[in-house]
This record gives sequence, structure tokens and C-alpha cells, in this order.
Amino acid sequence: MAIQRILIIDDEPDIRELLQITLMRMGLDTRSAECLSDAEELLQTEDFSLCLTDMNLPDGNGIDFVRMMQTQFSDTPVAMITAYGSIETAIEALKAGAFDFISKPVDLAQLRNLVSSALRLQESSQVAIPNETEDQVILFGESPALKKLSTQVKKLSRSQAPIYISGESGSGKELVARAIHGNGARASGPFIPVNCGAIPSELMESEFFGHRKGSFSGAHQDKDGLFKAADGGTLFLDEVADLPLDMQVKLLRAIQEKAVRAVGAESEERVDVRILSATHKDLQALVDAGEFRQDLFYRINVINLQVPSLRERQTDIPILAERFLNQVAQECDVDGARIDSAAMQALTSYSFPGNVRELENIIERAFTLCEDEVIREADLQLEDAPKIAPTKTHRIEEANSTDPIPESGAPALVRPEGMPLEAFLEDIERREIESALQQTKWNRTAAAKMLGMSFRSMRYRLKKLGLD
Repeated sequence: MAIQRILIIDDEPDIRELLQITLMRMGLDTRSAECLSDAEELLQTEDFSLCLTDMNLPDGNGIDFVRMMQTQFSDTPVAMITAYGSIETAIEALKAGAFDFISKPVDLAQLRNLVSSALRLQESSQVAIPNETEDQVILFGESPALKKLSTQVKKLSRSQAPIYISGESGSGKELVARAIHGNGARASGPFIPVNCGAIPSELMESEFFGHRKGSFSGAHQDKDGLFKAADGGTLFLDEVADLPLDMQVKLLRAIQEKAVRAVGAESEERVDVRILSATHKDLQALVDAGEFRQDLFYRINVINLQVPSLRERQTDIPILAERFLNQVAQECDVDGARIDSAAMQALTSYSFPGNVRELENIIERAFTLCEDEVIREADLQLEDAPKIAPTKTHRIEEANSTDPIPESGAPALVRPEGMPLEAFLEDIERREIESALQQTKWNRTAAAKMLGMSFRSMRYRLKKLGLD
């Protein structure tokens, strides 16, 4: 394998020498330039796997260099070296197309992580949308809106910039985040999704940053938080609009400093995490109303990616419907299942307020109800089709609400003191699934329908909870 070559652009000899020595110890070849004109000459005669450029140079600035690279050498990632605390400059560089940034004085461990990520990106430059999994059907289709989305995913995967993914509920924001992660330099690292609205406020700091044994009642051992779990990979903050204001301040610091302090710890620890976030709410409106911090919004919204609703990609409805039907039929060992023409026409004419998630639910329900393995228009029940299935998060929020106990007399659910949140949620989930199975005489398809989930989700949960 040929030695990879890095171009260093900085007008300070000491910085150039420090970077050269560090990169040479990584087994890399280097070339250096003290101004943009010298760098452009080198680019015309040699190939580079990465460019490291200072912001302020004698004959221009690094932002202009990034823009030039995007138009003339788009396959070569560029990382910006910025002055300490110049977050605005770093964000401007990321918006211009920079792969990532590093602040002066240069932290050598952080530099090595950045360079390694960029080189992995070069090695995986031929990777397209990840191989299909159960959760990535959203990315299949032939509509112009879907093709545009796929192109954007591939482009944004080449950067480390924070991305804010907006779109309606059920449109597939998490699946798009997974595709961005799977196409990028962090694909071999962890992808950690977290629903910000599902974590009780009193546990939020511990969940995100971890805690040390004895730091609070119930902290019986050290625990790493979500940031540490995502180290070297991607942290996906779903429903980020639900973060309380005090937690927004702490999250902003963790993102800017690239370090976290566990509850009860005396010092911060470095983390290498890419932040992707999403919500179905209008985050700008929340900023204007003072319900979401403008500085955090500015930090996570470096690039905005809009996921189209299913109404904007109607030509994909038959493709997705057939895929969902094939999946549920295969799970039930049924051959020859199909959707007749009238039913397909009804689907393509429906508005789908619940988007792709609603389409999947409709197909699974219709397959359960249909005769002769043929889904007809009446089986779809589009007039009374549920807008969107309630998620586990919604059910937990309802359980923890302070509303009066309903007439049925169902007691409010209270997490026992000292019981970990994850175990508490699993216990609720297990009881709900067992109850549904008993009511349906252990018919898993009917139980899944009763709980508002897909058969595939039911099968996964049965296995996870040891009920299969």
C-alpha cells in the first residue's frame, strides 16, 4: 500500500514542524506550504489524502481554500486549524465544506484522531448507501426527492459537521442519520441514538455524561454516559427540542470542548463524537420563543438536512408498499402475497400524515386482515387508519404524567428508587407485551397489532426480553 501524503499549510514554522513530526510518527508522508499559492502549486503536481490548513495565511484565508478544494479537489478532505475559542470560524469552515477542525494549541491526540478519521474516509470513498437492513427501507425509491436525499446523505457523510435533520414524524429521520453514519469515516464506530424526550430530567446529566460511584443516591458503581458510549462514532440526539434549558447549557459545552465531565468526577475526559440531531418540531420557532437556546441551535444546526414527507415522494409508495408486504409475508412464511391495483391506487392517493411509518403499519394490518393473501382496498381501512402508532416514549411519558388516574383505575407507574431507568422501562415493556399475548392467546401478530407495533418489532422485543 502506498504511503498516504498530507499537505500542511501554515505560515508558522514551529506549527508546521510539530504537525510534520506527529504525522511522520503515524507513518505518513507530508508536504508543507506557508501560503495558499505554494499549496496550490503542490496540489497541481501531487496527490494528497488530506489537507491541514491554518485559517489566517499571508495571501488569503482558510475558508477560501476550503471553497476552492470543494470545486477543484472535492475528493480530498480539508481540516481547518483555528485559533482557540474561535467557534464561529470553525462553524463557517464546516459550512464551507471542511471535513473537521482543530483548535490551537493543537492537541496531538485529537489531531491523530482527526487524521485517522479522514484517512478512513478516503479508504471508504466508494461506499454507497449501506446495505439494506430492516431499518433502512426509507432510503429506497426512485422519486426525485429520494434521489436528492440520497445524494445529500453521501455528500454529508464526508464531513464531520454537526447536522440537524428536520422532517415530519415517521419520515425516517433516524434512518437518514444511520445512513450518514454508515457512509462516513465513523462507520466502524458506534452509532448511539437517544430520544431526548424519554429521559427523566433528574437523570439526564448522568445519562449523557456518566457518573462516578457514590456521586448520588443509587450510584452504586461507575457508569459511562452516552457521549463515552459514542466515542469514535456518532451520537444521534432525536427529539432534541425536548431537552430542558439547563441541560442545553451542559450539552453545548460538551460539544464545543469535545470533552465531558461525569457526575462526581474531578476532571473532564476527551471524547471524539459526531453530533447528529433531529426533531419534528420547528426548532427556529422554539428559539424565537425562548424555549431553546440560540447558541446551541447555532452549534447543532451547522448543516440542515430536510427529510421529505411521503407526500413529496408519492412515486415511491408502490416500491415501499411492496417491500413492506414482502417482509411481513416472509416473516409469516407466506408466498405469493400481493396488493391488487385498486388498493395500490388508494395508497398512492392517500396523504399519509404518518409518512413511511404509517405506510408500514397499514400494510402489516392489511396483510393480517386480507383473504387469499391479496390485499384489497377494503383491507387498507384508510378512512380510519391510525395517524401514527404511539411509541414507547409516548407511553412512558403518559405513565409519568401528573394527570389524574383514568376512570379505569390504572395506577400511575413510578420508578422504584435505585432501580436503573433501563431496567424500569424493560419491566414495563415486558408486562405490556405479556398482557397483550395473553389476551390474544399468544398470537404474536395480533398482539403486535394491539400494541401498535410492527410484527418485526414484536419479534425483536420478544427476543430481547427473553419471551420468545
